[in-house]
Amino acid sequence: CDPAARITRSLLGYGVIAGPGYVVVSLVQALTRDGFDLRRHAWSLLSNGHLGWIQIANFVVTGLMMVAFAIGLRRALDHGRGTTWAPRLIGGYGLSLVSAGIFRADPALGFPAGTPNGSDQVSWHGMAHFASGAVGFTCLIVACFVMARRFAGQGRRDWAVFSGLTGVLFLAGFLGVAAGAGTAGSTIGFTVTVVLAWAWVSALATHLYRWPAPPARN
Repeated sequence: CDPAARITRSLLGYGVIAGPGYVVVSLVQALTRDGFDLRRHAWSLLSNGHLGWIQIANFVVTGLMMVAFAIGLRRALDHGRGTTWAPRLIGGYGLSLVSAGIFRADPALGFPAGTPNGSDQVSWHGMAHFASGAVGFTCLIVACFVMARRFAGQGRRDWAVFSGLTGVLFLAGFLGVAAGAGTAGSTIGFTVTVVLAWAWVSALATHLYRWPAPPARN
């Protein structure tokens, strides 16, 4: 019945639904858009073409939900390790998603249909999109490690391992796609780790939504 608690739970709820919403909207487009190949194309490319507004809206709405979740996370983590930095990093990731929606990726690798397979030209908004992604992914990876340290300090080995492993795998997926230049292995691996990272966000939000955070050990 506490109004403050209700607000906190409502804000945490955005973290529960942000990931599934983003993944479902992206995956439906990836499976239905003409010329899109999950083995070659990152989901960012869906921002192009006459239906590109769907993915742009997906980025922006999901980013705003993550900012709301970050506020709820700050209210929920009122003591202990990560109280300040975990919400800031999650909020930074949310803002990067909004920025990635505003500054769309350049057409590439034959998508949308008719786009040349290779191009040496990168637009200013394409560079801004890449920069947004790099900053956002870094924020989310570090947030995983911050929360892993917090859970370890609480003796929550399961959550510490889940958080740390998510951070490591997402980092590997990000570095792999950055170096893979559109190869099937790197693109699929990155997509899998993106889904894993969103699963971690949703699981964390659900955990905090259902149970108050226990005190951290000094």
